[in-house]
Amino acid sequence: MLVMIAASENPFKSILKTLERPGGGEFGKYYSLTALNDPRIDKLPYSIKILLESAIRNCDEFQVKSKDVEKIIDWENSAPKQVEIPFKPARVLLQDFTGVPAVVDLACMRDAMNRLGGNSNKINPLVPVDLVIDHSVQVDVAKSENAVQKNMEFEFQRNNERFGFLKWGSNAFHNMLVVPPGSGIVHQVNLEYLGRVVFNTDGMLYPDSVVGTDSHTTMIDGLGVAGWGVGGIEAEATMLGQPMSMVLPGVVGFKLLGKLREGVTATDLVLTVTQMLRKHGVVGKFVEFYGQGMSELSLADRATIANMSPEYGATMGFFPVDHVTLQYLKLTGRSDDTIATIESYLRANKMFVDYSEPQVERVYSSYLVLNLEEVEPCISGPKRPHDRVPLKEMKADWQGCLDNRVGFKGFAVPKESQKKVAEFTFHGTPAQLRHGDVVIAAITSCTNTSNPSVMLGAALVAKKACELGLEVKPWIKTSLAPGSGVVTKYLLKSDLQKYLNQLGFHIVGYGCTTCIGNSGDLDEAVASAITENDIVAAAVLSGNRNFEGRVHPLTRANYLGSPPLVVAYALAGTVDIDFETEPIGLGKDGKKIFFRDIWPSNEEVANAVQSSVLPDMFRATYDAITKGNPMWNQLSVPSGTLYAWDPKSTYIHEPPYFADMSMSPPGPHGVKNAYCLLNFGDSITTDHISPAGSIHRDSPAARYLLEHGVNRKDFNSYGSRRGNDEVMARGTFANIRIVNKLLKGEVGPKTIHIPTGEKLSVFDAAMKYKSEGHDTIILAGAEYGSGSSRDWAAKGPMLLGVKAVIAKSFERIHRSNLVGMGVIPLCFKAGEDADTLGLTGHEQYTIDLPSRVNEIRPGQDVTVVTDNGKSFTCTLRFDTEVELAYFDHGGILQYVIRNLINAKH
Repeated sequence: MLVMIAASENPFKSILKTLERPGGGEFGKYYSLTALNDPRIDKLPYSIKILLESAIRNCDEFQVKSKDVEKIIDWENSAPKQVEIPFKPARVLLQDFTGVPAVVDLACMRDAMNRLGGNSNKINPLVPVDLVIDHSVQVDVAKSENAVQKNMEFEFQRNNERFGFLKWGSNAFHNMLVVPPGSGIVHQVNLEYLGRVVFNTDGMLYPDSVVGTDSHTTMIDGLGVAGWGVGGIEAEATMLGQPMSMVLPGVVGFKLLGKLREGVTATDLVLTVTQMLRKHGVVGKFVEFYGQGMSELSLADRATIANMSPEYGATMGFFPVDHVTLQYLKLTGRSDDTIATIESYLRANKMFVDYSEPQVERVYSSYLVLNLEEVEPCISGPKRPHDRVPLKEMKADWQGCLDNRVGFKGFAVPKESQKKVAEFTFHGTPAQLRHGDVVIAAITSCTNTSNPSVMLGAALVAKKACELGLEVKPWIKTSLAPGSGVVTKYLLKSDLQKYLNQLGFHIVGYGCTTCIGNSGDLDEAVASAITENDIVAAAVLSGNRNFEGRVHPLTRANYLGSPPLVVAYALAGTVDIDFETEPIGLGKDGKKIFFRDIWPSNEEVANAVQSSVLPDMFRATYDAITKGNPMWNQLSVPSGTLYAWDPKSTYIHEPPYFADMSMSPPGPHGVKNAYCLLNFGDSITTDHISPAGSIHRDSPAARYLLEHGVNRKDFNSYGSRRGNDEVMARGTFANIRIVNKLLKGEVGPKTIHIPTGEKLSVFDAAMKYKSEGHDTIILAGAEYGSGSSRDWAAKGPMLLGVKAVIAKSFERIHRSNLVGMGVIPLCFKAGEDADTLGLTGHEQYTIDLPSRVNEIRPGQDVTVVTDNGKSFTCTLRFDTEVELAYFDHGGILQYVIRNLINAKH
């Protein structure tokens, strides 16, 4: 049984002050950092001050202690020591794909609480939860004036049960706001509507901070709100009042100078910043932007940079609140009183940056400088977001990719095949495809569709192209998916949407599309031409992720670029082009049209933004959210606080996490004679691990659905079925591009069952090991689990029976999620990996751990022994005492349930 210690009163109550209004009255109470009279606080990075305020306000000498506050104040000395601190964010952000499993787990926890004799109604979010139903726009219909309505109808047909479940959750659980489908992408809705900047809760003022179940939660950092992605597992614990345990991060100071040159976009800037920070190394760190160049960056530009924090590897890319922030709050319809409260509170606590005043020099862990004038037009690809290519070098880079051996920058196309022309017929018209030809051009993603300058820039490119007589080839799948309804309003107000429509960039819906793999099918003739001729086809998108196999199974080359560049490449029809010297196409009079002829000036873009983006648009868009839409409002859902599980449902299924749970923690466990389920190299992403995108027709998940009476046309995507553990376990490691060393060069979601030598799907092999009573482990290289935060990238392996992952290094969120699901993360020692140790993956592995949790230390050495006599030392990657407690209980959710049942207060 857990011993619960009663929390004491806040030891910092003496610095609780009243914030007076200038004209009389008060804004509210607040904990005054300046009242501590500690000179160390003045030098702290702004992002660390947010952690400090939270620790002071929540200090109860139980969950948060005075010594934790001192660690944060002494950040300059304590951060290099990798000390652990608790953090209690102000709120939690969910989107529907991650929201469904979170609500499933909450419902399941209520059942478990009930079975164990506890009060099931204790299972409720204790901090505000904003759940935005977004990641659900499959591009079934494109190039149509009615695309939005038709795609929305398809979504409700496919996801009726899932949406209904979330609507039940919004009624059954307190403190949970559900934003209905069709409202926008979660991160743009967060930026434009949900972000508070400063909370006023029952008269207590404090900074907004948020953890979200999508790694691009970091977009809100552009608004001066500290936010980052966590696994769904961590988010659920935060919702239930648990402090988040984190290592006090180092902070990289990124100084910006100058201003962007003519013709350079915010996307070009973010791809440059991403490459710089990747090179610098910022994993596990905050990045804080400062310097005179900040005044030249709009809030939308800042949000674009903050959004891509996961791509450069940082926990946050933070922009402190200044006058630009306040202007944006006004633009997006926040009230004058709200803005006055925000400014007054932040100034009082010295958390507001006023560039008209002398700046106190902050202390940072390391420093970077970028002169914005040095940024040049670029795109990134063909397989990773940080492989930036200057536009002027693109043609040569593409040629290199064709020549190079297969890898992040290579397709190994033989010289004699590089000029191959695939002839096909498209709707009765003769057509051709070559290597590098664009088949998908998508203006999509939270990264760019929140930024009026690049969205209106794309529309201006379309206008100039249409006026010159340029067209997009009809077989290129073009689409436009804005992040919120506001974008539609300003595109219509500017009278530019019609030009995008003319080129096939009709609005398909409001949510994530191509960037997350919801591209929809290519025309059958195009698909056949690609597969039958082994064409390396290209997609160009304004997204943040282009990992192999993510955008579409048939586009091996995927490039990230600004929305105007997406339009330009759609017009060119190929990435094999030098925009400086080669024409994009021929105009109506047969004249050659070049890139420079269609590219708008910065002044043209600024004028369009100034005249077309208005506060009323934001107010009208978000007023509509509270009213819902007809399809949402017509959903009928059951009442009751316990969910009535339908055993026949293939969308919502009760997972087995608590099936054998008792009140006594099971204690730590080692691994004995485990087989290697998979043997990986470097850069295995959560896209490789977690079920994502469409369900392949020959996969174990497809077999399961067919056996349960689901027609192929109704398979939907893995994302839409995240609430069903049976489907998700079968989709784990089912990525068609996954490379498993046990297969000796073969690519795909298979593995070898070591005892028999059989080649099986990963799921079937895992079930065979389970039935034989064998544990399994995974061997991996560097950056295991990089990419989007996905709870199923940890839940899936756990359900497959994986007990440990031994890797060179882990991505931060994924390692934490493995711990949360009771999977042991181990790191090879520096300079060692499976290859240098001579491990083939055909061995059996034993990992000895003490049977009592108090005998295990975070980060201690552990010996791994194989059945063929090898022995090597690894670092145990339980990084904090709290993580050891989770492991002792069998996982974070079990820990929370036992805690709540035993709580006396």
